[in-house]
Amino acid sequence: MSLDRREFLRVASAQAAAAAAGASALQAERRPVRSTQSSPEVVVIGAGVFGGWTAYHLRKMGARVTLVDAWGPGNSRSTSGDETRGIRSSYGTSGYAELWITWAREAMKRWQAFDDEWGRQMGSKLFYRTGDLIFREKPEAFTDKTVEWWKKLGVPHETPSVEDVAKAYPVIRLDRIDTVLYEPDAGVVRARRACQILGDALLRLGGALTIGHATLGDRQGKRLESVQLAGPFAIAKAGVFVFALGPWFPKFFPDLMARRITTPLGHVHYFGTPPGDDRFSFPNLPSWNFPGVTGWPALGPDNRGFRVRWQGERSYDPDWSNRAFERKHDKPARKLLENRFPLLEKAPLLETRACHYEFSASRNFIIDQHPDSDNVWLVGGGSAEGFKFGPMVGEYSAKRVLGDPGDPEIAEGFSLKMSDPDAIEEET
Repeated sequence: MSLDRREFLRVASAQAAAAAAGASALQAERRPVRSTQSSPEVVVIGAGVFGGWTAYHLRKMGARVTLVDAWGPGNSRSTSGDETRGIRSSYGTSGYAELWITWAREAMKRWQAFDDEWGRQMGSKLFYRTGDLIFREKPEAFTDKTVEWWKKLGVPHETPSVEDVAKAYPVIRLDRIDTVLYEPDAGVVRARRACQILGDALLRLGGALTIGHATLGDRQGKRLESVQLAGPFAIAKAGVFVFALGPWFPKFFPDLMARRITTPLGHVHYFGTPPGDDRFSFPNLPSWNFPGVTGWPALGPDNRGFRVRWQGERSYDPDWSNRAFERKHDKPARKLLENRFPLLEKAPLLETRACHYEFSASRNFIIDQHPDSDNVWLVGGGSAEGFKFGPMVGEYSAKRVLGDPGDPEIAEGFSLKMSDPDAIEEET
């Protein structure tokens, strides 16, 4: 395989055009919003990527929808509040590989379709098809199983030589790298902006968006009648309630979720690229993955910088987490630049971000009814990968909320039972 840079970009442009055409066709097949006169009324609490997409799909399916968030879509405390998120399908060693790879691939189309429908009219492109390079010092279970699944599911991919990659992207130092995987359809989405545009799209479709801190309101037997918002008379009533709380699940439902979800804090750095040098900017560099560290090129037009993300540690309270970095947290990111992107070794640090990840005990999503409330649904457990799946999780959740049982095997995998630590321990 020859990764000639000009040829790569030509092929990438052609594939992007084809994907956009497919996205338009997909959009044309979507069902229009139906009359709301006899439609169910749903309140969705949490306007992150899971809650936003669920509310959006519910409204598309005809429900009367109110989306509630304590600080608004894309706020800095939310998991979905960072500037960008990667979109890839390399999940070979996941216990749910087939589902996650299939959904990730479909999600790429959905993000592009959403761009086609809403991004242009709101003046903001969300999805950038960068391609994704995975680097390892030697073949391992992750790379082997990912390629195996990609072949089985017909996912476009390449296994270029290190020499070809070094020739195409000389800004990457590839010492001790022996194994490379490339997924051409992978990309990057503007995360914070996507959540805001989802909220705007919901409003334009006739839904409602409310800013306010929600607590549980009145109950009638096994049914929740309302949620109380900030203020003595702010009450949201509905027939169904969907809680998409991200890292707040353990605080909001401590007895049910405290042991099912952990919330470590991840660290993100955005470094300034050299003036006049576009080698570190889209579309001239793919997103990349070295062990324990991921990142991608700077995106125009509001160039936040070259992104480096490494996994944080410990668990934090999402309301009181210190998102201002101590300078010691810069060292791993600087070390990565020194080792792999030496031309950026002394690049200025433009911005930092800190966001929680919600790891479920099963490492799968949690989409299930509350065991004590017949009309309450829980949607969460992104397990550090959830953002890319937003369009799929949102549509699936909306259908479940409106009475579609879906595939029983998928429903079982997303159930609270599967994320019960005691049950997992007994099984293992």
